[in-house]
Amino acid sequence: MATYVLIHGAAADAWYWGPLAAELRGRGHEVIAPDLPCRDESAGLGAYADAVVGAIGGRTELVVVAHSFGGFTGPLVCARVPVDLLVMLQAQIPAPGETPGAWWDTTGYGGARQEADRQRGVPEGAEEDPVTLYLHDTPAELAAELMTHHQQPQAAAPFGDPWPLGAWPQVPTEVLLSAGDRFFPVEFMRRLAVERLGIEPDEMPGDHLPMLGHPEELAERLEAYRAQL
Repeated sequence: MATYVLIHGAAADAWYWGPLAAELRGRGHEVIAPDLPCRDESAGLGAYADAVVGAIGGRTELVVVAHSFGGFTGPLVCARVPVDLLVMLQAQIPAPGETPGAWWDTTGYGGARQEADRQRGVPEGAEEDPVTLYLHDTPAELAAELMTHHQQPQAAAPFGDPWPLGAWPQVPTEVLLSAGDRFFPVEFMRRLAVERLGIEPDEMPGDHLPMLGHPEELAERLEAYRAQL
């Protein structure tokens, strides 16, 4: 039995991990999905890692799954506790000393996103509905619940914190991309994984939150990674 540690992204809470957590528990695993201090204006990246490490306690056989902005926190956790596997799920990949606020420019996100939008026919400068942008491959009732009840205010504090590690932690790492994500276009994310980690990522169906739209397949992907250890 493994312990899966699920780290959510910005402006959210751990609710969106629910379908995946149920799939993993059904396979006999323990699941920890802590809420991060998104509302706390004094909480930097260290506090986000503290929240996860505190929730882990003395558990072992850890598989850390970091999603979206959770990509800044997941490696910090791996540098502090023994982790068997880190899975970067459609996650931001930081560089040493880079702040989350600077990540968008240093990675070339803006140009990549503009090109991806152009290719799918989005008029330049148009603002998309959040459901269309983030949740187009999520069941409508789950998308509505997320948008209505589980979006959180996001404090600015962590976005000014330089990522404190000098190098990627010594942990087996996989990068899994959601092929239909319109917010983090897959080609941009693939380039980033290769450039920053030297990892050729895998792809699965889904939008920005594949744990809601494709929890069974995501669980199977995670289990396959774990079986390769």
